[in-house]
Amino acid sequence: MKYLFILLLAGITSSAQIQKEQLSLMPWPQSVVLSEGNFKVTKNFKVNLTGNPNPRIFGGVTRFLRRLDGRTGIFFEQGFITKLNEVPNAELQINCAKSGKIGLYEDESYHLDINQNKITINATSDLGALHGLETLLQMLQSNSTSFYFPNSKISDFPRFTWRGLMMDAARHFEPVDVVKRNLDGLAAMKMNVFHWHLVDDQGWRIETKKHPRLIELASDGMYYTQEEIKNMVKYADDRGILIIPEIDVPGHGSAILTAYPEIGSKVITLNGGTSEKNIEGTAIAAYGIERNAGIFSPTLDPSNPKTYKILNELFDEVCPLFPGSYFHIGGDENEGKDWDANPKIQEFKKKHNLETNHELQTYFTMQLVPMLKKHGKQLMGWEEILTKDLSKEAIIHSWRGPNEGLPAGKSLVDAVKKGYKTVLSNGFYIDLMYPIESHYLNDPMPKGADLSDDEKAMILGGEATMWTELVSPVTIDSRIWPRTAAIAERLWSAENITDVANMRKRLETVSFRLEELGLTHIRNRDVILRNIGNNQNIKSLHEFANVCEPLKGYTRNKGGTEYQMYSPLTLFADACTPDAKDAVAFDEAVNQYMLNKSAENKSKIVAFLNKWISVNKELVELSANAPLVQPILPLAKKLSNASQQLLLVLENKSTLKADELMNLIEECNTKDYADVELSVYTSLKKVIK
Repeated sequence: MKYLFILLLAGITSSAQIQKEQLSLMPWPQSVVLSEGNFKVTKNFKVNLTGNPNPRIFGGVTRFLRRLDGRTGIFFEQGFITKLNEVPNAELQINCAKSGKIGLYEDESYHLDINQNKITINATSDLGALHGLETLLQMLQSNSTSFYFPNSKISDFPRFTWRGLMMDAARHFEPVDVVKRNLDGLAAMKMNVFHWHLVDDQGWRIETKKHPRLIELASDGMYYTQEEIKNMVKYADDRGILIIPEIDVPGHGSAILTAYPEIGSKVITLNGGTSEKNIEGTAIAAYGIERNAGIFSPTLDPSNPKTYKILNELFDEVCPLFPGSYFHIGGDENEGKDWDANPKIQEFKKKHNLETNHELQTYFTMQLVPMLKKHGKQLMGWEEILTKDLSKEAIIHSWRGPNEGLPAGKSLVDAVKKGYKTVLSNGFYIDLMYPIESHYLNDPMPKGADLSDDEKAMILGGEATMWTELVSPVTIDSRIWPRTAAIAERLWSAENITDVANMRKRLETVSFRLEELGLTHIRNRDVILRNIGNNQNIKSLHEFANVCEPLKGYTRNKGGTEYQMYSPLTLFADACTPDAKDAVAFDEAVNQYMLNKSAENKSKIVAFLNKWISVNKELVELSANAPLVQPILPLAKKLSNASQQLLLVLENKSTLKADELMNLIEECNTKDYADVELSVYTSLKKVIK
């Protein structure tokens, strides 16, 4: 009888109607309609393709099958998909009308129809079909005995055509496998642009046959070969992603000028200064690869014809490696110090009626336009390239905002009003360690801006920006994911999808599924913590990391000089992430208690406080044989002291005066230890109030 009841219960569970609130879809589709029933996944599950898709769809469907059978443990009979109409009566039918082109303005829409005996994906192109497969994987549900897809109809398309991630491989070189696993993550989140920042003060990362000095003198031996780049472009293409390379000029020029100092703008000091001779015997200033972070003066000389000769030859070699229609030339943060100090450049400005360095930079930028245009490339640059004389074909990449003393969205609106297409990154700087809601609620379409429909259409979308001064291949995934999934939703989903709590709930599952793809944002935390704990039990380190976050903005690396590009990134701050898990949960518990001071709500707060008292004791014990634990002990003690007093407050047993208690909590608001901050500080203050 008991066995029969279990069987009946299993039957009820398998047929129970799932609700939208139970789905962990991200980005959230434009339309989701659920209905009764479900499609049960069995070993007979097969896929059939019709239409005229790009061959990339065969690899995409095969990867879908492997991810599905890996997730379910079912031994599917279908292996590799290699042609159309292989299985006419397959359970999953995919219909693609045409071959998708990698680029902007492609039709990426799809319609997903799940019925009890059949699943259909209809898409204009294979790009839409790939998106539909990602949504189908996210729809997978389970009960105690089986896996199934709930019957539903989903219609979906992106809100913005440009949905990207910028990865800086210049500050810290990111090996091929790091880039590839992040491309997989982008594809899973329906993002379609990978902006590859390949050149900066700290390194040149592209193999060049004609100018080998760049990799010999300016890469530290860490660069991508041309074959690796071609392979990466193909890898991205297979996943529907456009790669846009960036060579940052004329500023951020230390690496280029290390190889070719003769095209630099620095004034030469012969008496007591550093200089060397070029092959013609002319004195030139010496440059070196930059090891610190920050903004530096080395700048290309816009008055020197050789500058354009070298750049033209570089573009001739690099452009064919990237078949896409866009090339990013940087153009940011050129303060013009070396230009101001160089009489020859000042004379050049007068000769060409250029009143400011900004106008001189526009002159420089305009020389690059035909170099790129002959390769079918459209020039893109950071917002500093924008002046009245800039080509209207250029795309303006907006990055400055309140942190740089500008109103949010101002530079983007200014560019649009002047007739330029734009991409937004301000508010999407994931290297700054800001909380996820700051990115999630940051919309490329400026609120309150008086824009016509045509002007709105010139806002192409946005990019998450991952600068790598403080990340290594071990930690970069934890800085990109899972926050970039929330940015992906902002760029894909309807404008009114803004429920932060709902997003957080879905993101927990999505984050786990991203790691399933090969991303390391979860697993590598333990790699770092085991090193910090000297391979002892890391439970207390884990618990403390759940309430600590890395210092925000650029405060961790004061002046850009505390960490060089070869400094260790294996410390406690590197294991911590924004949106510390227990800090979010504790704040929710405190908010519930403020609304209802029930015994149950009180017990949730008490449990956290007791845990932090225990964690402090365990960390002290751990530190006896783990020197890297020592820097966090003062912070753990402050949290423990505050927790002990708050327990007394909750029991009405505290003997401290209000100001003494508040001083104790204020001690938790320190940023002086281990490059982290206690993310529960604000919630602790709420408890007192």
